[in-house]
Amino acid sequence: MNTMTETTTQVYNVYIKAAPQAIWDAITRPEWTERFGYGGRSEYDLRPGGAYRGLTSEEMRAQGAPEVAVDGEVIEADPPRKLVQTWRMVMNSDMAEEGFTRLTYEIVERDGGVSKLTVVHELEGAPGTAGLLAGEMEDQGAGGGWSFVLSSLKTLLETGDSFVH
Repeated sequence: MNTMTETTTQVYNVYIKAAPQAIWDAITRPEWTERFGYGGRSEYDLRPGGAYRGLTSEEMRAQGAPEVAVDGEVIEADPPRKLVQTWRMVMNSDMAEEGFTRLTYEIVERDGGVSKLTVVHELEGAPGTAGLLAGEMEDQGAGGGWSFVLSSLKTLLETGDSFVH
């Protein structure tokens, strides 16, 4: 019997005219996370084993979404350089059944006040989640995935304004 395991790793790089600490704060502080991407509040307990919850926005809940969109656990937190966590989409039962994936944020300061943010999302065994995060469901109203979120984050940090979906 042959078995085949699909391994999917998505890697996104974005250069942001901001200090590493500003990027770290935008990713991990609830008052910032509500201002970009899909407008949901993220809550972190930034210690190994600490809980992570990505909440839906008021607008999403008004359309019938549950309070929690994503959950997980912090594996490693090295502010403002690296955050490693588990990540599971729970607002869709099929994706929730795919289980936890691994998400890594790495922030490296470059010259000229620019920092490079690399997002590595390991999505082995989670094809539905991988499609969502790649933006494959944008035409069905599910958003543009990581590309959308990171573009929104960059805009917020560089201009003070953002587009929230």
